[in-house]
Amino acid sequence: MISVLLIEDDLDLAQTVMDYLQLEAISCDHASNGAAGLNLLQQNYYDVLLLDLNLPRIDGLTVCERLRHEGSDIPVLMLTARDQLTDKQAGFTAGTDDYLVKPFELKELVMRIQALSRRRSGQTQLLSCGDLHMNLQQRQLNRAGINLHLSPISWRILELLLRETPNVVSRQRLEIAIWGEEVPDSDSLKVHLHHLRKTIDGGFEKSLLRTLPGVGIAIRADDES
Repeated sequence: MISVLLIEDDLDLAQTVMDYLQLEAISCDHASNGAAGLNLLQQNYYDVLLLDLNLPRIDGLTVCERLRHEGSDIPVLMLTARDQLTDKQAGFTAGTDDYLVKPFELKELVMRIQALSRRRSGQTQLLSCGDLHMNLQQRQLNRAGINLHLSPISWRILELLLRETPNVVSRQRLEIAIWGEEVPDSDSLKVHLHHLRKTIDGGFEKSLLRTLPGVGIAIRADDES
């Protein structure tokens, strides 16, 4: 069952949404202000966050910004009566993944929830695996408190791997993500992976970068091979 959190101060709208989602077999918790919503997000796991823009105590943009700065990758669907392009731009800048303007069709809301629930957000500013931490906003990387430095290509490789952890990423997908259709010689990715492994695993007891022959590459903190 999909689990969502609705942060909405219009209690009539919130009740209508909750009742409809229940009919669609979607579990929905509710908070009427931004502060209460953040507390629920700390206590529970949700597949999707439905976030009103105008909220008491802590507004929706600030809630979204805090989540992204803390490294949360929950997909956020912003609900608002504002339909100006500048308002939408502010929402996406804050880290929202989708936008739905009030009044909206409840059936469309369900469709968007279902789509967002199948992926985690790419808007997070903090990526990590074990003691390896990547801060996208500050462009910083550290492991066990030690600052590490990567080339631009190695950074892009690691960012993709961390977004997918612990899943395996194929070599072809890595090459396309870095070079597009114009992939250089076949050893280029191997060379960059070698430098990446040397930087993030060299001198540390546990290796995080895993090569699965014939399958691809993964970043994993556990002992899976």
